[in-house]
Amino acid sequence: MKNVTFLNPEFFWLFLVLPLAIVWYFFMYKKEQPTLKISSTKGFKGTTSILPKLKPVLFVLRLLALSALIVALARPRTVDISSKNNSTFGIDIVIASDVSGSMLAKDLKPNRLEALKEVASSFVKERITDRIGIVVYAAEAYTKTPVTSDKAVVLQAIKDIKYDNVLQDGTGIGMGLATAVNRLKDSKAKSKVVILMTDGVNNSGFLDPQTSAEIAADLGIKVYTVGIGTNGNALFPYSIGPNGDFLYKMMPVQIDEKLMKEIAQKTGGRYFRATNNEGLEKIYNEINKLEKTKVDELKFVNYDEKFRPWVYMAGLLLLIEIILRNTIFKSFI
Repeated sequence: MKNVTFLNPEFFWLFLVLPLAIVWYFFMYKKEQPTLKISSTKGFKGTTSILPKLKPVLFVLRLLALSALIVALARPRTVDISSKNNSTFGIDIVIASDVSGSMLAKDLKPNRLEALKEVASSFVKERITDRIGIVVYAAEAYTKTPVTSDKAVVLQAIKDIKYDNVLQDGTGIGMGLATAVNRLKDSKAKSKVVILMTDGVNNSGFLDPQTSAEIAADLGIKVYTVGIGTNGNALFPYSIGPNGDFLYKMMPVQIDEKLMKEIAQKTGGRYFRATNNEGLEKIYNEINKLEKTKVDELKFVNYDEKFRPWVYMAGLLLLIEIILRNTIFKSFI
């Protein structure tokens, strides 16, 4: 049986009495066996009955019945625990990810985009009661999945993020932030957060990042900005070879940290810099700690008592012992 507990396990100490009972039985059993010394047994008719030898079976049945009663007294029962989370302070979060060509740079392993996807997936799994949406942007931006509590949908959306030619290449930070803000403007959540990630400098889009930040601040949306890229140079894709693979070369890493800090400060968020995979993971862990959701957990415990079968077993064993004692073994007792 799984998940079996005992309400009164102290009754198991009674099992220490059983060895004493066994010793007492064999002591009394020998005293009950009469002995007669004669010179010869030729005048007695032999018997082949084995019933006298089986008489200890009655004692064994009584011991088993006593053991079953001890287990019943210990009150075995199975425990089924279920819980229900009741969030009273929900958070709506939009992750806005840069998917420009520079996100294929290899200063994070295997590249910036894949490292981001792995860490973002872990973050989503830990936000049990929050609603999360995904926005991707390059020169343009679009919503990959709206804000939802369906974590399977969000995780699949993150898994499907990739660099392609659907969006015009470039880095439109203002476009990405504005699209994320648009997903949250009608949210009824008490806390609204955007995690804005980029690895470059705003060079595309018709919306100024400062304007998007002001809109976010007016709507009470907090923006955490994350700059992705090592300090110095990194392997960047610069062309596509004849076989269709990207060609890489060392190029300087440029991130507009001043702009990212201003956006975070204006909206009440914080700016982070991820120079490697471990740093990116620590950033998400930090955001996870900063944005806590109040959760009331209700636990439901269901106990299923299992002592009755042991009582029935003890009664059956005693009944069998009584029947045998008064029938088959009657003449030997």
